Amino acid sequence: MNTGIESLLLHAWLSPAFPTGGFAYSHGIEWAVEAGDLGDEPGLLDWLADLLTHGSGRNDAILLRHACRADAAELTALCAFATATAGGRERLAETLGQGDAFARAALVWGSPRLAGLAGRLPYPVAVGALAADHGVAEDAVVAAYLQALGSNLISAAVRLIPLGQTAGLRVLAALQPRILAVARETRGAALDDIGGACFRADIAAMRHETQHTRLFRT
Repeated sequence: MNTGIESLLLHAWLSPAFPTGGFAYSHGIEWAVEAGDLGDEPGLLDWLADLLTHGSGRNDAILLRHACRADAAELTALCAFATATAGGRERLAETLGQGDAFARAALVWGSPRLAGLAGRLPYPVAVGALAADHGVAEDAVVAAYLQALGSNLISAAVRLIPLGQTAGLRVLAALQPRILAVARETRGAALDDIGGACFRADIAAMRHETQHTRLFRT
């Protein structure tokens, strides 16, 4: 694909303005802030670096890569697998809510793969299917997806901790080498490699379900 068009597509699909509702999700960060796990810039950097390397970021990258390569039948099976491996009710609601919203909005560009999938569509699977339909390079979409994930969570943390915008940008800049490393390391990953070791982040997402005062959906 023409790299200029590829860049425009990725900027559109993974922009904060794309109507996936990503601004409404904190991925458990809201509970982590209330519990005192997160309260400053270095802590946020460590939290997100671990998520990308050992948690949901890495898992999403693997799912996205497999979606890029899948045919229609494999995509259906991949959706079921991604749904079954979500780490708790709110993580499941987050990936399905954003995935379904992404798929509806993305049909403006046309996507035979997405058109054949009805509801309960995990977000990384939706992004990978659309990228494949438009010939966007797998490595490019994985890196862009991971940066968008980091940016959304930084935006939530900036509001919750709170942090200044410049602090948030420093965290994003520091995460970029990690983002590229995760993108490289997942190139040959199998679905059996899905897993994680971010237990405190998983607990935060589960505890958020019963948090008394909530600004975010997760």
